[in-house]
Amino acid sequence: MIKVHDKYPLLKHNTFGIEATAERFVEFSSAEALVGFLKEGFSGKSLVIGGGSNLLFAGDFAGTIFHSRIMGIEVLGESENDVLVRVGSGVNWDEFVGYCVEQGWHGLENLSLIPGEVGASAVQNVGAYGVEAGDLIVKVEAIEIDGASPCVFTNADCEYAYRHSIFKGAEKEKYIITHVTFRLKKHAGFKLSYGNLKEKVDELGGATLANVRKAVCEIRSAKLPDPAEIGSAGSFFMNPVVAAAVAARLKEEYPAMPQYPLACGDVKLSAGWMIEQCGWKDTPHEHVGVYRHQALVVINRGGAKGGDVIAFAAAVVASVKEKFGVELNMEVNVIE
Repeated sequence: MIKVHDKYPLLKHNTFGIEATAERFVEFSSAEALVGFLKEGFSGKSLVIGGGSNLLFAGDFAGTIFHSRIMGIEVLGESENDVLVRVGSGVNWDEFVGYCVEQGWHGLENLSLIPGEVGASAVQNVGAYGVEAGDLIVKVEAIEIDGASPCVFTNADCEYAYRHSIFKGAEKEKYIITHVTFRLKKHAGFKLSYGNLKEKVDELGGATLANVRKAVCEIRSAKLPDPAEIGSAGSFFMNPVVAAAVAARLKEEYPAMPQYPLACGDVKLSAGWMIEQCGWKDTPHEHVGVYRHQALVVINRGGAKGGDVIAFAAAVVASVKEKFGVELNMEVNVIE
């Protein structure tokens, strides 16, 4: 089924709470319906969105926005150790994670309470507490917009890296994802070393799927605003990765700076910590600021336009560059 809306308001489709309008908004509930629509001769500027949790509209969108309403969770196969699960791209991400925990499937519990939909997880390679969606994705099914042809991407094809995939890079806006298949484990392999996750899990009685999910939800709720109450897009900036020598120099100058060594030899830094050190928690603009509990999160204080947020973010980036010599990059996707 296809639903087409003209001059469609986007306020409810972006968690930043930015008022904008799409020239046309298309919702589809099956891959077949989407192919049929595209074959009718679709052309022009397009954008594919999920829950709108990683978007910042700079203004109205002069084109067509596609939004999946493909639902369903299907077990494709299982063995003694793992299970293959195919999920519709329109399924709510956190509801899917909760379902996996209820079924006793391990792997995604650290990604609890991340806003958005399953299709977007394969684009953004969402991650938290030492786990990334790309670690578990086996394949991604999509429709090529030009030509309306179905295609399948393996995990290797997707070229997953930190907050990156080909769907954000070389193949950006060329495909519409319809289904994602994950390989999940039936036995425990918890990752609890990131931040204070282990401490929180121990407080709840030890490592079980339910306790890890509950711990992650409690930690995230304490640090991140509820988009229903405060407009934001979660983590606005990516944590920068620098060479070990650069990290060592910064650690000498700033002994309290959090640092996370990576297997490749580089070091991940905390963007939130650096932003806080630059004083942004105490210097909000009229309509924009950083969240009081987590400086990595830029918030809509009320009535913000896309341009207000972009200008504020540029000032934050400049201050971090000046103080630490480190360049911050936005995780949020700015839509012009």
